[in-house]
Amino acid sequence: MSAPAVPATRPPAASTGILRAVATKVVTAIVVLFFVATAAFFLVRLSGDPVKLILPPDATAGQEATLRASLGLDRPLLTQYLDFLGGLPRLQLGTSLVYDQPVAEVLFSRVPATLELAGAALVIAVLLAIPAGTFAAVRRGRAGDSGVMTGVLIGQSTPAFWVGILLILLFAVQWQVLPASGYGGLDHLVLPAVTLAVYSVAVIARLLRSSLIDVLGSDFIRTARAKGLGTGGIVLAHGMRNAALPVITVVGLEVGSLLGGAILTEQVFSWPGLGRLTVEAIQNRDFPLVQAAVLFFAATFVVVNLLVDLSYTLLDPRVRVTS
Repeated sequence: MSAPAVPATRPPAASTGILRAVATKVVTAIVVLFFVATAAFFLVRLSGDPVKLILPPDATAGQEATLRASLGLDRPLLTQYLDFLGGLPRLQLGTSLVYDQPVAEVLFSRVPATLELAGAALVIAVLLAIPAGTFAAVRRGRAGDSGVMTGVLIGQSTPAFWVGILLILLFAVQWQVLPASGYGGLDHLVLPAVTLAVYSVAVIARLLRSSLIDVLGSDFIRTARAKGLGTGGIVLAHGMRNAALPVITVVGLEVGSLLGGAILTEQVFSWPGLGRLTVEAIQNRDFPLVQAAVLFFAATFVVVNLLVDLSYTLLDPRVRVTS
């Protein structure tokens, strides 16, 4: 008697759906970066001819033509564009017109300072926003809630450069306890990180309050109260987990905002990061460096958003990707 045939196994539909969704998001990210690279390439060339800035005002037309040829700017625009796209997969971003070094080396030499600033600002924002938003939600309609929301409104309405200048006047000029600018130890990081974190604290705290208020009004929270759980246990064990999904989304978006906001903050505090490098590259019409900086900001934002989307299934069992 022959053994019964064993049916072929197939991967679960949920796993297949997740893989398909991940592949779709990766392809979408590549398409987005392609359009960002294309826009950066053509828009930066509207700023003018970099040769005019590199050479002195009394340079002859022959000298300008020679320099333009050595930089490869005399080639047809389409040829330059195709060379630029062809080098992206290999991270061959060209040579900086100002520094005369590979763009990748110039760019990545400034990335650690920007990541340090943005990371410190994100840590400050999360550490301040979570207690503030939770306190405001638990004390809804009371004086504590009004105080937190007033601070949130001020934080969202105040320009970052004004916050930076105010902090410099108070802590560096008036009280002389922290340096006004520069890059060095922890004391140099405090003022720019706080400046960069102010807006993010307001955004995260406001959303956490709103999300937590909705969760605390749910039926399962009332059941937990009926079982005798205290407010603190309910918020920590049940409320925060269910209110975390939109907050995680905003935190992910804030990573991109912090990197973008670092451009202005680095200018105010003379922080030698990627933001300040980008501003200098724009002023000098350093086309390859501007293109690479824009791509770095865009790629960081896209990757963080992709990770946030993929984390949904871990944070909320109700969120499932189906085929």
